[in-house]
Amino acid sequence: MTKTYQEPYQFTVFKNLNLDIYEGEFLGLFAPSGYGKSTLIHLIAGLDKPDSGEIWINGKRIDTMSEYEAALFRRENIGIVFQFFNLFPNLTALENVMLPLELLNVKRSEAKKKALDLLDAVGLKEKANNFPSQLSGGEQQRVAIARGLANDPIILLADEPTGNLDEKNAVHIFELLQRLNRDKGVTILVATHDIEHAKDYVTRAVTIKDYKIVELE
Repeated sequence: MTKTYQEPYQFTVFKNLNLDIYEGEFLGLFAPSGYGKSTLIHLIAGLDKPDSGEIWINGKRIDTMSEYEAALFRRENIGIVFQFFNLFPNLTALENVMLPLELLNVKRSEAKKKALDLLDAVGLKEKANNFPSQLSGGEQQRVAIARGLANDPIILLADEPTGNLDEKNAVHIFELLQRLNRDKGVTILVATHDIEHAKDYVTRAVTIKDYKIVELE
């Protein structure tokens, strides 16, 4: 796969990149900021398209889908935790987590129960009725993680999920991701520069070097 941006100036992010993510693994993508971690997650999620190459998830080719088709595929198969939360400011923490379920036509009572369970899992059940503006950056990140898990994704893409958390909460989040991977078989790609915490939890680690993916020992 190759990806080059033209604006505001021509900048190549990936050149002939190859990456296999295996079902049930917890893959750590370790690289400093600016190396293309977020771009790779956006490409895998179908939020962006490569200049050349192919992206397949579970037998479906993502890069040739229309925006609508990609949105439907994400809704049913992929959970995303964005680096900058992307919470809806006019919805409470509970409503933000319920939203993916309601888009899947889950009954409101069931969506509420599951959303509360997910908020409890990330230690924020007592903040369920708070709006994002009433939460700290770390709390907003944990809500974003709960929302990313709401649709029971087959693959979870997490972009710097602990970037705004203190050490205690960072460990808590990686332990949560590890349990999801181990107990529920969720395939996880976590892109982070927080190697110190992540290295103890991932099952395989890669980095980005010379526009390509390189395995780490």
